[in-house]
Amino acid sequence: MSNFKAWIISLRLRTLPLALSTIFMGSFLAVGENAFRMDVLIMAALTTLFLQILSNLANDYGDAMSGADNDDRQGPKRMIQSGIISLRQMKRAVVITSFLALFSGLTLIYISFREDYLYAFLFFLLGMAAIMAAIRYTVGKNPYGYRGFGDLYVFIFFGLLGVGGTFFLHAGFWEWPILLPATAIGLFSTGVLNLNNIRDIESDEKSGKNTIPVILGRKKAAIYHLSLLILGWTAMLLWLLTFETRSGGWLTLVSLPVYAKSALAVFRFNAPSGRLDPELRNLSLGTLLFVILYGVGTYFL
Repeated sequence: MSNFKAWIISLRLRTLPLALSTIFMGSFLAVGENAFRMDVLIMAALTTLFLQILSNLANDYGDAMSGADNDDRQGPKRMIQSGIISLRQMKRAVVITSFLALFSGLTLIYISFREDYLYAFLFFLLGMAAIMAAIRYTVGKNPYGYRGFGDLYVFIFFGLLGVGGTFFLHAGFWEWPILLPATAIGLFSTGVLNLNNIRDIESDEKSGKNTIPVILGRKKAAIYHLSLLILGWTAMLLWLLTFETRSGGWLTLVSLPVYAKSALAVFRFNAPSGRLDPELRNLSLGTLLFVILYGVGTYFL
């Protein structure tokens, strides 16, 4: 395998649609308030992509350091584990991507707030927290991903802050009901992480990586996954029924079969956990489809 292909694999491009889902949802909500800004959309999307790539690279580095990446792991083979990329090279990539995320984030803050120094400082702190959270998931002496807190991180940064923060960057004001679609995206994103952790449950348990599936066990983790999807749809339905006045928003129901398939997949307990790997891509793309259908149905039909 070429070194270039190894880096492409390490970027985990299939995770990027999930990151974009948060930005697109927040941007569609801003359209509803006549507050949409194309420059904010572009820079927010770029910043989020850098943060997602940073998280992917740091995860590879941290898992290689801890031994979580081993021959028992069911997912795609990691490039450090394969010996194609060295720990030193991956660490350098993490540092470079951190600076790219920081520069992109600062640019986003500047174009959004310019002379509003209080909001600019607040979002700078949130951006630094996002960078640190992306790294600290598996890197460091006491990474929170090894203590079952990864789900909370994803829910907050991919849901509440990702969607809500994007809306605020566009609009410059806040609407509390936006927490409903933000919660939906956060729960669906947590579902993707949960699928990843169910897939790797055996190797994670052996290496001492205490993810939610390791803590709960395989069967309870399946119930947890179903709960995430049901609660996510409940939050979105509450938004559509209570606050969304445009009937086109119901077009998002077209994506429901993707979620039903994901829920069924985790209850096939006799199947090897490695077979869940395609469902990560499906749920990630399904969440992006969910958001696009909502935006197209609500604002363009």
